[in-house]
Amino acid sequence: MSRFFRALVILLLVASCGGGGGSGTSPDNLDNACSILQQRPTYYRAFKAAERRWGVPVHVQMATIYQESKFDSDARTPLRYSLGVIPVGRQSSAFGYSQALDGTWKEYLVSSTARRNARRDDIRDATDFMGWYMKQSHDQLNLPMWDARNHYLAYHEGRTGYRRGSYNSKAWLLRVSSEVGERAVVYSQQLRNCRHAR
Repeated sequence: MSRFFRALVILLLVASCGGGGGSGTSPDNLDNACSILQQRPTYYRAFKAAERRWGVPVHVQMATIYQESKFDSDARTPLRYSLGVIPVGRQSSAFGYSQALDGTWKEYLVSSTARRNARRDDIRDATDFMGWYMKQSHDQLNLPMWDARNHYLAYHEGRTGYRRGSYNSKAWLLRVSSEVGERAVVYSQQLRNCRHAR
């Protein structure tokens, strides 16, 4: 086997191992907020800390994290391929629970609010980042903190894109944001009767 083909085989094996969205494990039964918190007690403490600090309700945080990463701490965007087989990088720099982009995460880190060693794969830091971002959306765009649908649109498109209404030309994003809003309502109802959320 030539060196080129040997290198190609090795590259494809590495890509197939690394392209699955991260090695972090998600809780089981992601449709049940109580089940998530029962399996991951540290999540609730992180959600409540972000709610106290920034005012973003727990169910809004949970619905957004569900959509962004399915609660996978190592979630990444899919790989892009050249010629259908050669990996050439990921679709974006989004990473972790909150799928924060490199640039936005750096902006958060230089703010006076972040822990010096904050990490996107740490639930406390990811929820604090999300709260920080959504508080700015609340202040700049007048979005109510409980409005998961519009917060998701601003989160996905950025506040400038949200102001421009860039999401209006993306039917798939409007559908997804509605699903985030519906999931937030379901999570909110479940959390009212959840002993892990007290």
